Amino acid sequence: MWKIASYLLIVIGVILVAGAQVDGDDMEYRNLTPEEEYVIVHGGTEIPFSGEYVDTFEDGVYTCRRCGNPLFMSESKFSAHCGWPAFDLAIEGAVEARPDQDGERTEILCASCGGHLGHLFTGESYTERDTRHCVNSISMDFISADRIGTIFFAGGCFWGLENAFEHTSGVLKARSGYMGGSTDDPSYSEVCSGATGHAETVKVIYDTSAVTFRELAMLFFEIHDPTQVNRQGVDTGTQYRSAVFYTTDEQLATLEELVQTLKDRGYEVVTQLIPAGDFWPAEDYHQDYYDKNGIETSCHMRVSRFN
Repeated sequence: MWKIASYLLIVIGVILVAGAQVDGDDMEYRNLTPEEEYVIVHGGTEIPFSGEYVDTFEDGVYTCRRCGNPLFMSESKFSAHCGWPAFDLAIEGAVEARPDQDGERTEILCASCGGHLGHLFTGESYTERDTRHCVNSISMDFISADRIGTIFFAGGCFWGLENAFEHTSGVLKARSGYMGGSTDDPSYSEVCSGATGHAETVKVIYDTSAVTFRELAMLFFEIHDPTQVNRQGVDTGTQYRSAVFYTTDEQLATLEELVQTLKDRGYEVVTQLIPAGDFWPAEDYHQDYYDKNGIETSCHMRVSRFN
């Protein structure tokens, strides 16, 4: 699980879990109980030592209870003996800080939905980072490491592929990058030259209790054309090839089954099934490209191939 942990420490953006869905600019949040609404919406505080995560130290990730945005990794959690969960590091871009209405403290909010999390304190010397995110348990959900799956999909331009998975229920995060080549930490221009052998690839982190790998794989085969060799639409080159870089034998078995199903239905599938190797995240401007730029994707539209 170390690869998952190291990745999630630097991911940013909106995720969807347990039924939350995104459609364009509209987001449907999880229905909140009165107690959750008091804290998350109205900036209240739960009673100290009453929260379910005060003494939780399992491996995993803490997400926003209202929208599912990943907030903190378990390895950043420490015992502050203050009555609320404490973290000395938030996932990059996941948490926003602003002056509290009391004029003294710093409030922290979910960067995705603006839900109240708690407060930020420094100068207490609890850890080397000297930072304490004091968070209400009721503002978070916890996803244990054994529920987290990872898969890498390549199928044309990673902008559209990432966008499709980012807006899929059960996906924790989709991140654009490069895999399958021979050069360490390649740049976009190097990959586009075809000299490195990398494919534009999307790393998908998902909650296995909320979405199955089969569902994700079926989506992949239906939002790109798995019969095109080294191209997708107008994009041509080996960097646009169709490939899945799997992380478990179970994933491979499912992929082989789905490929055979498509072949039985007359599709000449050319998708490569390859064990996952080194994944190199793409430059920041590639991440969440469509959402950042307010663009509606015109590629990777879903076409039914299994029903």
